[in-house]
Amino acid sequence: SSLPEKKVIFKGLAANKEDMNKLMLTPLIHYPVPGGSALITFEEAKVAQRIIEMREHMVELSCGELDELDQCRVRVQAVPVEILLPSALEIRLTQSRRRILLSALPSLDISKEALLDKLELFFSKKKNGGSEVESREFLEDSDQVVLTFSQDGVAELLIEKGHIQVPIGKGKYKVKISPCMSGDISNLQLQPSRCPRTVLLLGIPDVLSEESMRDALEIHFQKASRGGGEVDALAYVPAGRTGVAVFVEDTG
Repeated sequence: SSLPEKKVIFKGLAANKEDMNKLMLTPLIHYPVPGGSALITFEEAKVAQRIIEMREHMVELSCGELDELDQCRVRVQAVPVEILLPSALEIRLTQSRRRILLSALPSLDISKEALLDKLELFFSKKKNGGSEVESREFLEDSDQVVLTFSQDGVAELLIEKGHIQVPIGKGKYKVKISPCMSGDISNLQLQPSRCPRTVLLLGIPDVLSEESMRDALEIHFQKASRGGGEVDALAYVPAGRTGVAVFVEDTG
């Protein structure tokens, strides 16, 4: 399936030559959660495994919103959460012939648009080693700028300099110039992985408010007498709605 386009900034230092061609991936998995279900993450993996092995659970609804509380229970099913994680990734990197990456930009009391205007004006002048600037933009989630020139060869000469003094307002600031790389995923292999501490609860009827149902589920699955344990997080999606959960690397 097609993958979304994402601008990425690579930062850091390589301690050894052997590490220079390695890329570490940190999982950030978006998992669709259907209506009438809940995701519950326990502090211990053995509790999650025990809940899955029990499969069906009778949850008492004692939140004061229904009549005959002593007879009101719902049956839910507990299933494991399986996601796909990348096991191998190959990226083909190419250096742009017309783009440069500007970093180490000063923190000034001006808008980003005003800073872009000043950078474009400076790098559009031949005496500064530049030429006509075709486009300029801030990279997403960063303080770095990409400039695109209308001519070939300009970017290469600027990159060779490495740094340049740029006058902005009453001061001059040393700005770093780096090559602008673009990457295409040439090979991506995925493998199924089970979340060790998280359980998906299915078949939850829409009989309580969202907050009350979440409380009822947490109370039930915290009790050791019902196979539960300490709950780290719980997300409930009522019937008729959908949600998205984000899974990150478990560093605990």
